[in-house]
Amino acid sequence: MIKIRDLEYLDAIDIHRHFGRAAEACFVSQPTLSGQIMKLEEQLGLVLVERQTRKVMLTPAGERLVAEARNVLRAAQSFEASAKALLDPFSGDLHIGLIPTLAPYLLPHIMKDLNEKLPKINFYLHEDKTKNLLKSLDEGKLDLLILPWLDEMDKFDRYDLFEEPLVLATSNEHPLSAKKTVNLDQLTNYEILTLEDGHCLRDQALGFCFTAGAKEDHRFQATSLETLRYMVSSNMGITLLPQLATLNQTATNTINYIPFTDPKPNRQISLMLRTGYSRMECIRAVVSCVKGSMKGVI
Repeated sequence: MIKIRDLEYLDAIDIHRHFGRAAEACFVSQPTLSGQIMKLEEQLGLVLVERQTRKVMLTPAGERLVAEARNVLRAAQSFEASAKALLDPFSGDLHIGLIPTLAPYLLPHIMKDLNEKLPKINFYLHEDKTKNLLKSLDEGKLDLLILPWLDEMDKFDRYDLFEEPLVLATSNEHPLSAKKTVNLDQLTNYEILTLEDGHCLRDQALGFCFTAGAKEDHRFQATSLETLRYMVSSNMGITLLPQLATLNQTATNTINYIPFTDPKPNRQISLMLRTGYSRMECIRAVVSCVKGSMKGVI
């Protein structure tokens, strides 16, 4: 009979493409992992792993079966989580994924309440770009995501948490800097500083800006909101920032944060999870806690 552990070994080899690193990830010796993979190949009558001098990769048969192996591993994890939830739905580990344009600005507002109201939950926080987080959620490596909602995420279940407005950031020397509020039409023909490809905020901000007749500034693409902030304060251009990223960032003689009038550009922050996820009592408690923590913040 094929063992769950053997499927974990196959999964690790596909991820690490190296017997030594795969063995370390599985907390076993390299000979143990290699030997078990050979036994699995003998049991199936298939060669799953192509062994080369400097690298290891899966054969076509291995590529097909590792996908099935991951389905089995996800089912086993779900079974174990369901059993634990029957004992105590508000205990155990919870892996949460967030994006860099949200995590550092949201977490200070919600983690204290989450730890106090759900003291037996061990929260593990993972920060990455949207595409990678969605893949990890789909593969069962993460329990839930807190992300700005995009239409292509509709394969996952969703709980809306709050709407976050975007604001205009300008230097004190910019022609728009003296305004108390702005509307999107006032961005016509201006060039907007943006994040690099892979950040969902980039696409959302550009969508609003293009509709308003603004253009992307192609001279520079930032890797973080903090880089954008410094570029704006140096009068290198203007940009749209999420409001949470401007809280406790007092407007100074180098940068101004200007709110938009209606229709305000914003992003819907939602909690996402796989359909059929087993620990729904815990999820509902997290949703309630986050909503409560964010009341009055923005």
